[in-house]
Amino acid sequence: MNIRVKSGSPGIIPCLYDKKHKENRKYWCKGTHWVSCQILAYTNEPGEYSLTDYPEQSIFTVQWKNLKTSDSGYYWCAVEIGGSNTVDAGYCLYLKVQSAPDVSVVSSSVSGHEGGDISVQCLYSSGYQNKVKQWCRYKDQRCYTVGRTDTSQNPSVQIRDDDERRSFTVLMTGLRRTDSGWYYCSVGDLQVPVQLTVTEPKRAFTSIPAAPPTPSEADIDTTQQSTNRNPTNMTTDSRPETHKRDVILLLCLLAMLVLLLLVTLVAIVTWRLRKKPERGQNKENQMTSSSPADAASSASVDDNSVIYSSVITFHKAPSSSVNPETDVIYSSVKLTPKAVC
Repeated sequence: MNIRVKSGSPGIIPCLYDKKHKENRKYWCKGTHWVSCQILAYTNEPGEYSLTDYPEQSIFTVQWKNLKTSDSGYYWCAVEIGGSNTVDAGYCLYLKVQSAPDVSVVSSSVSGHEGGDISVQCLYSSGYQNKVKQWCRYKDQRCYTVGRTDTSQNPSVQIRDDDERRSFTVLMTGLRRTDSGWYYCSVGDLQVPVQLTVTEPKRAFTSIPAAPPTPSEADIDTTQQSTNRNPTNMTTDSRPETHKRDVILLLCLLAMLVLLLLVTLVAIVTWRLRKKPERGQNKENQMTSSSPADAASSASVDDNSVIYSSVITFHKAPSSSVNPETDVIYSSVKLTPKAVC
């Protein structure tokens, strides 16, 4: 394989191996000859290159962060078999690092949902405008070629070339989970790897037409609808309004209570103010009625005792200080107590 990568940017390529070597250790080796190549990295070990094994796909990937043009050369995807008389398994590829690669892709990793579509845009330089363009799968090397319309090609994969923009677009429709894997854009003898991931479809809620309801079901549905329209079933929805009414009612009760207290207080004050003049009038009446009482007491005295009086008249000689026409009367009173019953 002849792979083109861009300098100064991260990249990743896949390496295939036989499924019988799933448990063997994989490594990445650089050199023109197999026996003298320099091992740069093993799977699951840190370093300039990162190798990740996917046994279920019989693939391990080689990933890097930054390659320079001087890193161009021959590399080997290898599997360590073990034993002194055995040869490790592997194959060679040429990796060319360019600032402006002759063949590249807009995105080296694409994903889609099962049943959906994806598109991949492959770019090429003017020198490869008339070369054969293909979209190929790594594991079976099955390719789809631009301009071919024979029945061997899958109708769900369409390739359209745009000479003016020097690019061709791959459209895959009706994706399946089995379409996941590694592909590559091929222009002439150059390739660029692309990883495709197909995930489960998005769950869509579809309406299923229902059979017409029976008369009994229709009656039940009508009853439920009328119940739903009943305000008593809307207690939960009208909680804010109910709470507001409760607050207003409570405020009204408090206002009435305060008003009742004020009326009671005014009545008590009024009653006390009216009571004071009555007390003064009673006192005056008592003073006024004391004379009849005295009279009664004197009457009782008169009733209890008999008074005898004798009057004697004396005629004196007139004097200068006494009126001669006036008689002087002297009286003596004798009280005789009456027996008590």
